[in-house]
Amino acid sequence: MVVQHVAGKNKGRVMLYALSTCQWCHKTKKLLQEMGIGFDYEYVDLLEGPELESAISAVEKVNPKGSFPTLVIDGKRSIVGFRESEIREALS
Repeated sequence: MVVQHVAGKNKGRVMLYALSTCQWCHKTKKLLQEMGIGFDYEYVDLLEGPELESAISAVEKVNPKGSFPTLVIDGKRSIVGFRESEIREALS
């Protein structure tokens, strides 16, 4: 699986690392869609080999625990977990 894109308002590079079976990941993705934010996402649990290693490495750079969902904004700010108010504030 490659990175998927959801069209919406440009708020910089917004990347969601998620698991396909995670309810909090789905809630985060739904929130971004409801806000009309353009973002990319990747279901890390559906990756294999080098793609999986690359995604895990990217997550661990901003979230050493490697937990999901991990939302990365412009490669600088990360929000770990479903934190609705923090996500809304960061992308308003």
